[in-house]
Amino acid sequence: MKSHGDTAKPVEVGAGKLRYRSVQGWGRLPPGYSFVDVVGVATDSNDRVYVFDRGEHPVVIFDRDGRFIGSWGEGQFVRPHGIHIGPDDSIYCTDDVDHTVRKYSLDGHLLMKMGKSGQGADTGVIGVDYRTIRRVGPPFHRPTNLTVAPDGTLLVADGYGNARIHRFSPEGLLLHSWGSPGAGPGQFNLPHGIAVDRDGLVYVADRENNRIQVFSHSGEFLRQLTDVARPTEVFIDSQDNVFVAEMGWKAGLFPWHVLPPGAPSGRLSIFDRKGLLLARWGGGDDPTAPGDFFAPHDVWVDRAGDVYVAEVLKSGGFDRTLFGRDGHFLQKFARIQPSKR
Repeated sequence: MKSHGDTAKPVEVGAGKLRYRSVQGWGRLPPGYSFVDVVGVATDSNDRVYVFDRGEHPVVIFDRDGRFIGSWGEGQFVRPHGIHIGPDDSIYCTDDVDHTVRKYSLDGHLLMKMGKSGQGADTGVIGVDYRTIRRVGPPFHRPTNLTVAPDGTLLVADGYGNARIHRFSPEGLLLHSWGSPGAGPGQFNLPHGIAVDRDGLVYVADRENNRIQVFSHSGEFLRQLTDVARPTEVFIDSQDNVFVAEMGWKAGLFPWHVLPPGAPSGRLSIFDRKGLLLARWGGGDDPTAPGDFFAPHDVWVDRAGDVYVAEVLKSGGFDRTLFGRDGHFLQKFARIQPSKR
């Protein structure tokens, strides 16, 4: 059966100068390939798109028009969780169940590994329930995502079994950490996504506290943004627009078709660096519709300003029988350039 995205017409989303058109059918897989849960997406300096998935082929590569190029990483990951491509085209892949972060070349050659495979830090957490963390620990216990700061240091959100942000040197030497379990300033209830702006300020998607916390380079709490619903990842583009993927309340915690009053579902929001909402889409009744979402997990913006959103349908509990069709694991939104009139 074809997915809704294969048959529906493109839609326009966004607002003001930040408007986009959905690109239907983008990123078609070759025979024998399928997506299981697309946890992450990133582009290199040539705008090739690297898709991180929990299926048989973990890293799948497309050109910017969605033509399949190849794949790598088969057999190397326990459970993929996050992907980031640095300014030098190094690829960082986070594996939460393996408790590791790996650095690769674009062709999949392993360059560095941080953490000990299968050995999580002792934080007192019970199973995978982040609410039971009793104490903070060293890197890592189920890390979630990484970003590269302007000075080349590496920042890791850690994660499901810890409540810390760790800063490393480019060579992988731990420099310092901050954070603790809780809901106060500088505390975390699942630090899930992370980004750094051009001034070195650190934005953390504190998912189950429903906020983005902003810190100085040294980890000092500065402010928070609360107009978000279970944020999973943050991306800051070259124009200082802050893109936030929000899982919302359809995935994971509730029977999604019986939402609490006023609780938003999956969506994408764009803010300025001061926290002013610039554009938002998604959150509708049909998560299979173009421009809508079930469980957004990652967001990335390429050099042309086009937006990619990855979703985790299987982990989020998507039920195709409720719609008679599949949802979308990955959507591309092409930037509509503002009129010069």
